[in-house]
Amino acid sequence: MAPDVALAPPGDRTLREELDAQAISAPDRIFCRFGGQALRFGAMDAAVNRIANALLAAGLKPGDRVALMLPGHPDHILCIFALAKIGLVRVPVNTALQGPSLAYPFDAFAVDALIADATHADALAPVLAARPLRHVFWRGGLGGATLQTLLDHPDAAPPPVAPRADDIIAITPSSGTTGAPKGVLKSDRTLRAGPVALLHLTGAQPGETFLFWEAMHHGAGVAVLIAAVFGRLTLGMVDRFSASRFWQQAKELGASRVHYLGSVVPMVLRQPEGPADRDHGVRIAWGGGCPAEVWTPFSQRFGVQIREGYGLSELITFTTLNMTGKVGSVGRPICWYEAMVADAEGNAVPDGETGELCFRAKDPKLGFLGYFRNPEASAATMRGDWFRSGDLARRDADGDYFFLGRAKDSVRRRGINISAWEVERVLLDHPEVEEVAMIGVPSALGEDEIKIFVRRAAGAALDAATLLAWCAPRMPRFQLPRFVAFVEDFPRTPTQRVRKMELSRDTDDCWDLEASGLDPGRKPSTAEARR
Repeated sequence: MAPDVALAPPGDRTLREELDAQAISAPDRIFCRFGGQALRFGAMDAAVNRIANALLAAGLKPGDRVALMLPGHPDHILCIFALAKIGLVRVPVNTALQGPSLAYPFDAFAVDALIADATHADALAPVLAARPLRHVFWRGGLGGATLQTLLDHPDAAPPPVAPRADDIIAITPSSGTTGAPKGVLKSDRTLRAGPVALLHLTGAQPGETFLFWEAMHHGAGVAVLIAAVFGRLTLGMVDRFSASRFWQQAKELGASRVHYLGSVVPMVLRQPEGPADRDHGVRIAWGGGCPAEVWTPFSQRFGVQIREGYGLSELITFTTLNMTGKVGSVGRPICWYEAMVADAEGNAVPDGETGELCFRAKDPKLGFLGYFRNPEASAATMRGDWFRSGDLARRDADGDYFFLGRAKDSVRRRGINISAWEVERVLLDHPEVEEVAMIGVPSALGEDEIKIFVRRAAGAALDAATLLAWCAPRMPRFQLPRFVAFVEDFPRTPTQRVRKMELSRDTDDCWDLEASGLDPGRKPSTAEARR
């Protein structure tokens, strides 16, 4: 059995201490390039200190919860670091939220203050009317208290208060693809641990550039920020992910490493081939969720090495790393954790069998710290001292782990549990399917029927009957979808995962196999097969 991935522990040196030290030792180092401008470390740290000192002067104190609803811009970086410097608890808010989903984090995580872009003022108005906050700072031209007033604070010295390594400094909403997000408590230590693994996975050296497209209201984006601090990297920043401009942006910004998550790899691979495919300086693409079937085509077409891992909001960015290049594997546990593939009773299953992926931290300081004011959910996710990921996996005889999808992302149909991953992976092989998502909808027979949402490839005119006829010989009959809806795009998490909780369970808005009278699952007669 292969050993775990050896890494030095993150230690007690806080993000605050590292920011302070580098502002003195390397003030001219370029931390971020954005829109043709370079943000140097010394100037960045001074701006961070001004914001932090202004927030303290306004009456905020360590432990208060501050929501950030900001765009992909260096201003967002400054605010993240400012809160971390003085122990304010960051509550990231997805800029795409509106209505009840926008109100939810303010109530669920008891927000005390807000820093938001003025473009979201209308969406936030009913939220702030229902829950008035002591402090609201707008980025943009609304007048009153603004981010600019924070940046204009006269004191650019290191703030007088600082968090300790195990103080909680963020509440990270869980992905919330199938239910309401829960607030994961994150300490300075756990926020730094993932970047340690990230730097090991990428092999990045000081002075190299990462293409930085990640949304900073997601833990993966913040992990890249912290890795850039401790790894002394430069971020080539763009305001959002673009599949069509991915390699062009990487080249223009001088990136040697690019990050992927969710459906990013298939989306980039589906772009038209061209001379720019290898006209860049990227050597490694790293992340989580690269489908095994596109691993080699992606690597060969774009001339990059895939580095895959697995992590989750409740622990750290990466708990396993694939350092061998075994296709489809998320690798082996890093040495801070034990991993187990467990059955329904919590017993380890034999190698090769499928079960729930579970982790046990060897140091409780790097374990699951709980959900904010939700002891019931915190207890439910643990079995003894093992954290239950809710993900399906298997381990091979070499000790390498393979992610097989969400345990709860399944449908029970005719007494059989059907994984969405099993159905979606078949549909994605169709040349006219760009993206697909499967959900269960109520059935008159009880249990569920399968409904799929399909985003066609550009220019495709695929219809439901043709698609299911193509699927029939490629999947068991019990997996064949009944309902098909075509969509222009999906609601997404910051990591480009589809938010399935927001997909319609209505069956009146889609094609119905049963109502059509077609039977694509019927085996053809001998005469038909010869045609």
